[in-house]
Amino acid sequence: MRGLDFGGYATTILLWIRKTKVIESIRFHIMRFVHTQSIQQVSSVRMEHEKRAELATFLKNVPPVDFCCVYGSSLHPNNKDKSAMVDYILGVSDPMQWHSENLKMNPDHYATWLMLLGGAKPITQVADKIGVGVHFNPFVTWNDKMLKYGVVRMHDLVQDILSWERFYLSGRLQKPVHILVDNLDIENLNSVNLRAAMSVALLLLPSNFTQEDLFAKVCSLSYMGDLRMLFAEDKNKVTKIVQGQFDLFQLMYKPFLQEYEAKDFLRFSSSGNRLVSQDCSLPITSSLVSSLPAAIKSQMGMKLGERNIMNRSGQVINEVMISSREETAKYMQKVLRRTVMISSARQAVSGLLASGGVNAARYVAKKVHKAWKSWT
Repeated sequence: MRGLDFGGYATTILLWIRKTKVIESIRFHIMRFVHTQSIQQVSSVRMEHEKRAELATFLKNVPPVDFCCVYGSSLHPNNKDKSAMVDYILGVSDPMQWHSENLKMNPDHYATWLMLLGGAKPITQVADKIGVGVHFNPFVTWNDKMLKYGVVRMHDLVQDILSWERFYLSGRLQKPVHILVDNLDIENLNSVNLRAAMSVALLLLPSNFTQEDLFAKVCSLSYMGDLRMLFAEDKNKVTKIVQGQFDLFQLMYKPFLQEYEAKDFLRFSSSGNRLVSQDCSLPITSSLVSSLPAAIKSQMGMKLGERNIMNRSGQVINEVMISSREETAKYMQKVLRRTVMISSARQAVSGLLASGGVNAARYVAKKVHKAWKSWT
């Protein structure tokens, strides 16, 4: 009978013990990593809730609103400028009535000359007749913060989201915002706006691009033709917005990216490098144009031509005639640039009048200083 190989058994046992220790070590590190990630996620969610709760307390100091969102560079995760203003958009059913109540609660928020001329009525008229329907009160001090809030009629907000006739607040809502009040489900309605923004961005991009390129293009839409970009805005503004909120952009546009991938409009690289390719054929171009707001398509049709077609529900609609993707993108960009230019000019004049001489000079100086720093 052959003798037992105790040396071989001992080696096997030692190897098994070492392997077990390695597995236990790996398991320990994995569990610690998962635990750490869970703590970080819980902490992040808690911080988000605390931030939202803090921002929402400002609403106790003004009359009730139907919609409120907050945005601005001060809310970016990587922002280091603690002096940056927090920006609020407040949607109300009747701006004149709302301003009447707010003038009693916060008279120091308004320009003196507007109050002397009658208060709520001239405030609303300047916003509607000169501006694009939004009245801003800048440099409001609250809770050791500097903030600016704009007041808009809910009907005007909805119209801009759906039609892009002014392409002002609709452009703001194409970027990440913190929604604090939403009585009329504007967040859901805004999906029409986001899909249209995605379509425009794709029409302006080449066949291959990155997700960063896509979100930068989306972000830049509301600045095309904006007069402030010539002298009163940071030239790196779009890059900073996208880099500071890339995850939020992904979250906002994920449903539309998935939808367009399912339709074979887009293809994503499997290597995880965020590369995207798109089908630039005329049928896809036509489909992207069809998702644009009616006001934009109507102006494009005046240049490119239109034809009547019957949709799936049996309605006869106008369709923009497309013979070239490049030509289509060119005219679409012209329409958007002109719309933004007119709206930005009107709102600039309205803002100067509404904020008063001192605040207007202060606001412009702050903007120009920031722009100058980005160029030097």
